[in-house]
Amino acid sequence: MNKTSIGIEPELGSYLASVNSSPSEVQRQLIDRTAELGRRAGMQIAPEQGEFLATLVDLLSPTFAVEVGTFTGYSALSIAGALPPDGSLLCCDVSEEWTAIAKEHWELAGLSGAIDLRIAPASETLADLPADTVIDFAFVDADKAGYVEYYEQILSRLAPKGLICVDNTIWSGSVIDESDTSVDTEAIRAFNRHVADDPRTRQVIVPIGDGLTLIRHA
Repeated sequence: MNKTSIGIEPELGSYLASVNSSPSEVQRQLIDRTAELGRRAGMQIAPEQGEFLATLVDLLSPTFAVEVGTFTGYSALSIAGALPPDGSLLCCDVSEEWTAIAKEHWELAGLSGAIDLRIAPASETLADLPADTVIDFAFVDADKAGYVEYYEQILSRLAPKGLICVDNTIWSGSVIDESDTSVDTEAIRAFNRHVADDPRTRQVIVPIGDGLTLIRHA
């Protein structure tokens, strides 16, 4: 069964999948290919989350979108597939192995021309963008310790009506488990509090996938 959103029982997940828009053939192929990675496949976003991202992108029609953390490329397929004709997506990742799978499926979907993949630490890629670069849409799903830095880098370039989406902000419910003091859990808690205390923005956590925070200018 495909990965589904937190708190959704398998039976309900199957029902929702039957009435939601279905993944494309290439997306299905990518789900199957990623499953071959074993437990690492859990890093792939749920299909309904991909459709949600595509809906947001379709509504916003961003000219320039950024993704921090690409893995095997499912979220990039969702985002790039919904871009307007003049839109482009910058993908930031450090793994050539996993993004090789992504590139193969972007090519199959005819989206390679809309995606610019940079293999380097995302903080460096973002810092190296031209000073006048405006980001219309961003999706962050990378190392949790870097979330605050990525947020600050993107927010400084975010268009007035831009949107930042940050994944894993419920973190399988561990954010409220006081006994969990692991590095990633503490990083997610720190990020959530950082955004909640930021007067520059407004935000809402949507319980889809593993928690998706939508952030916009106040």
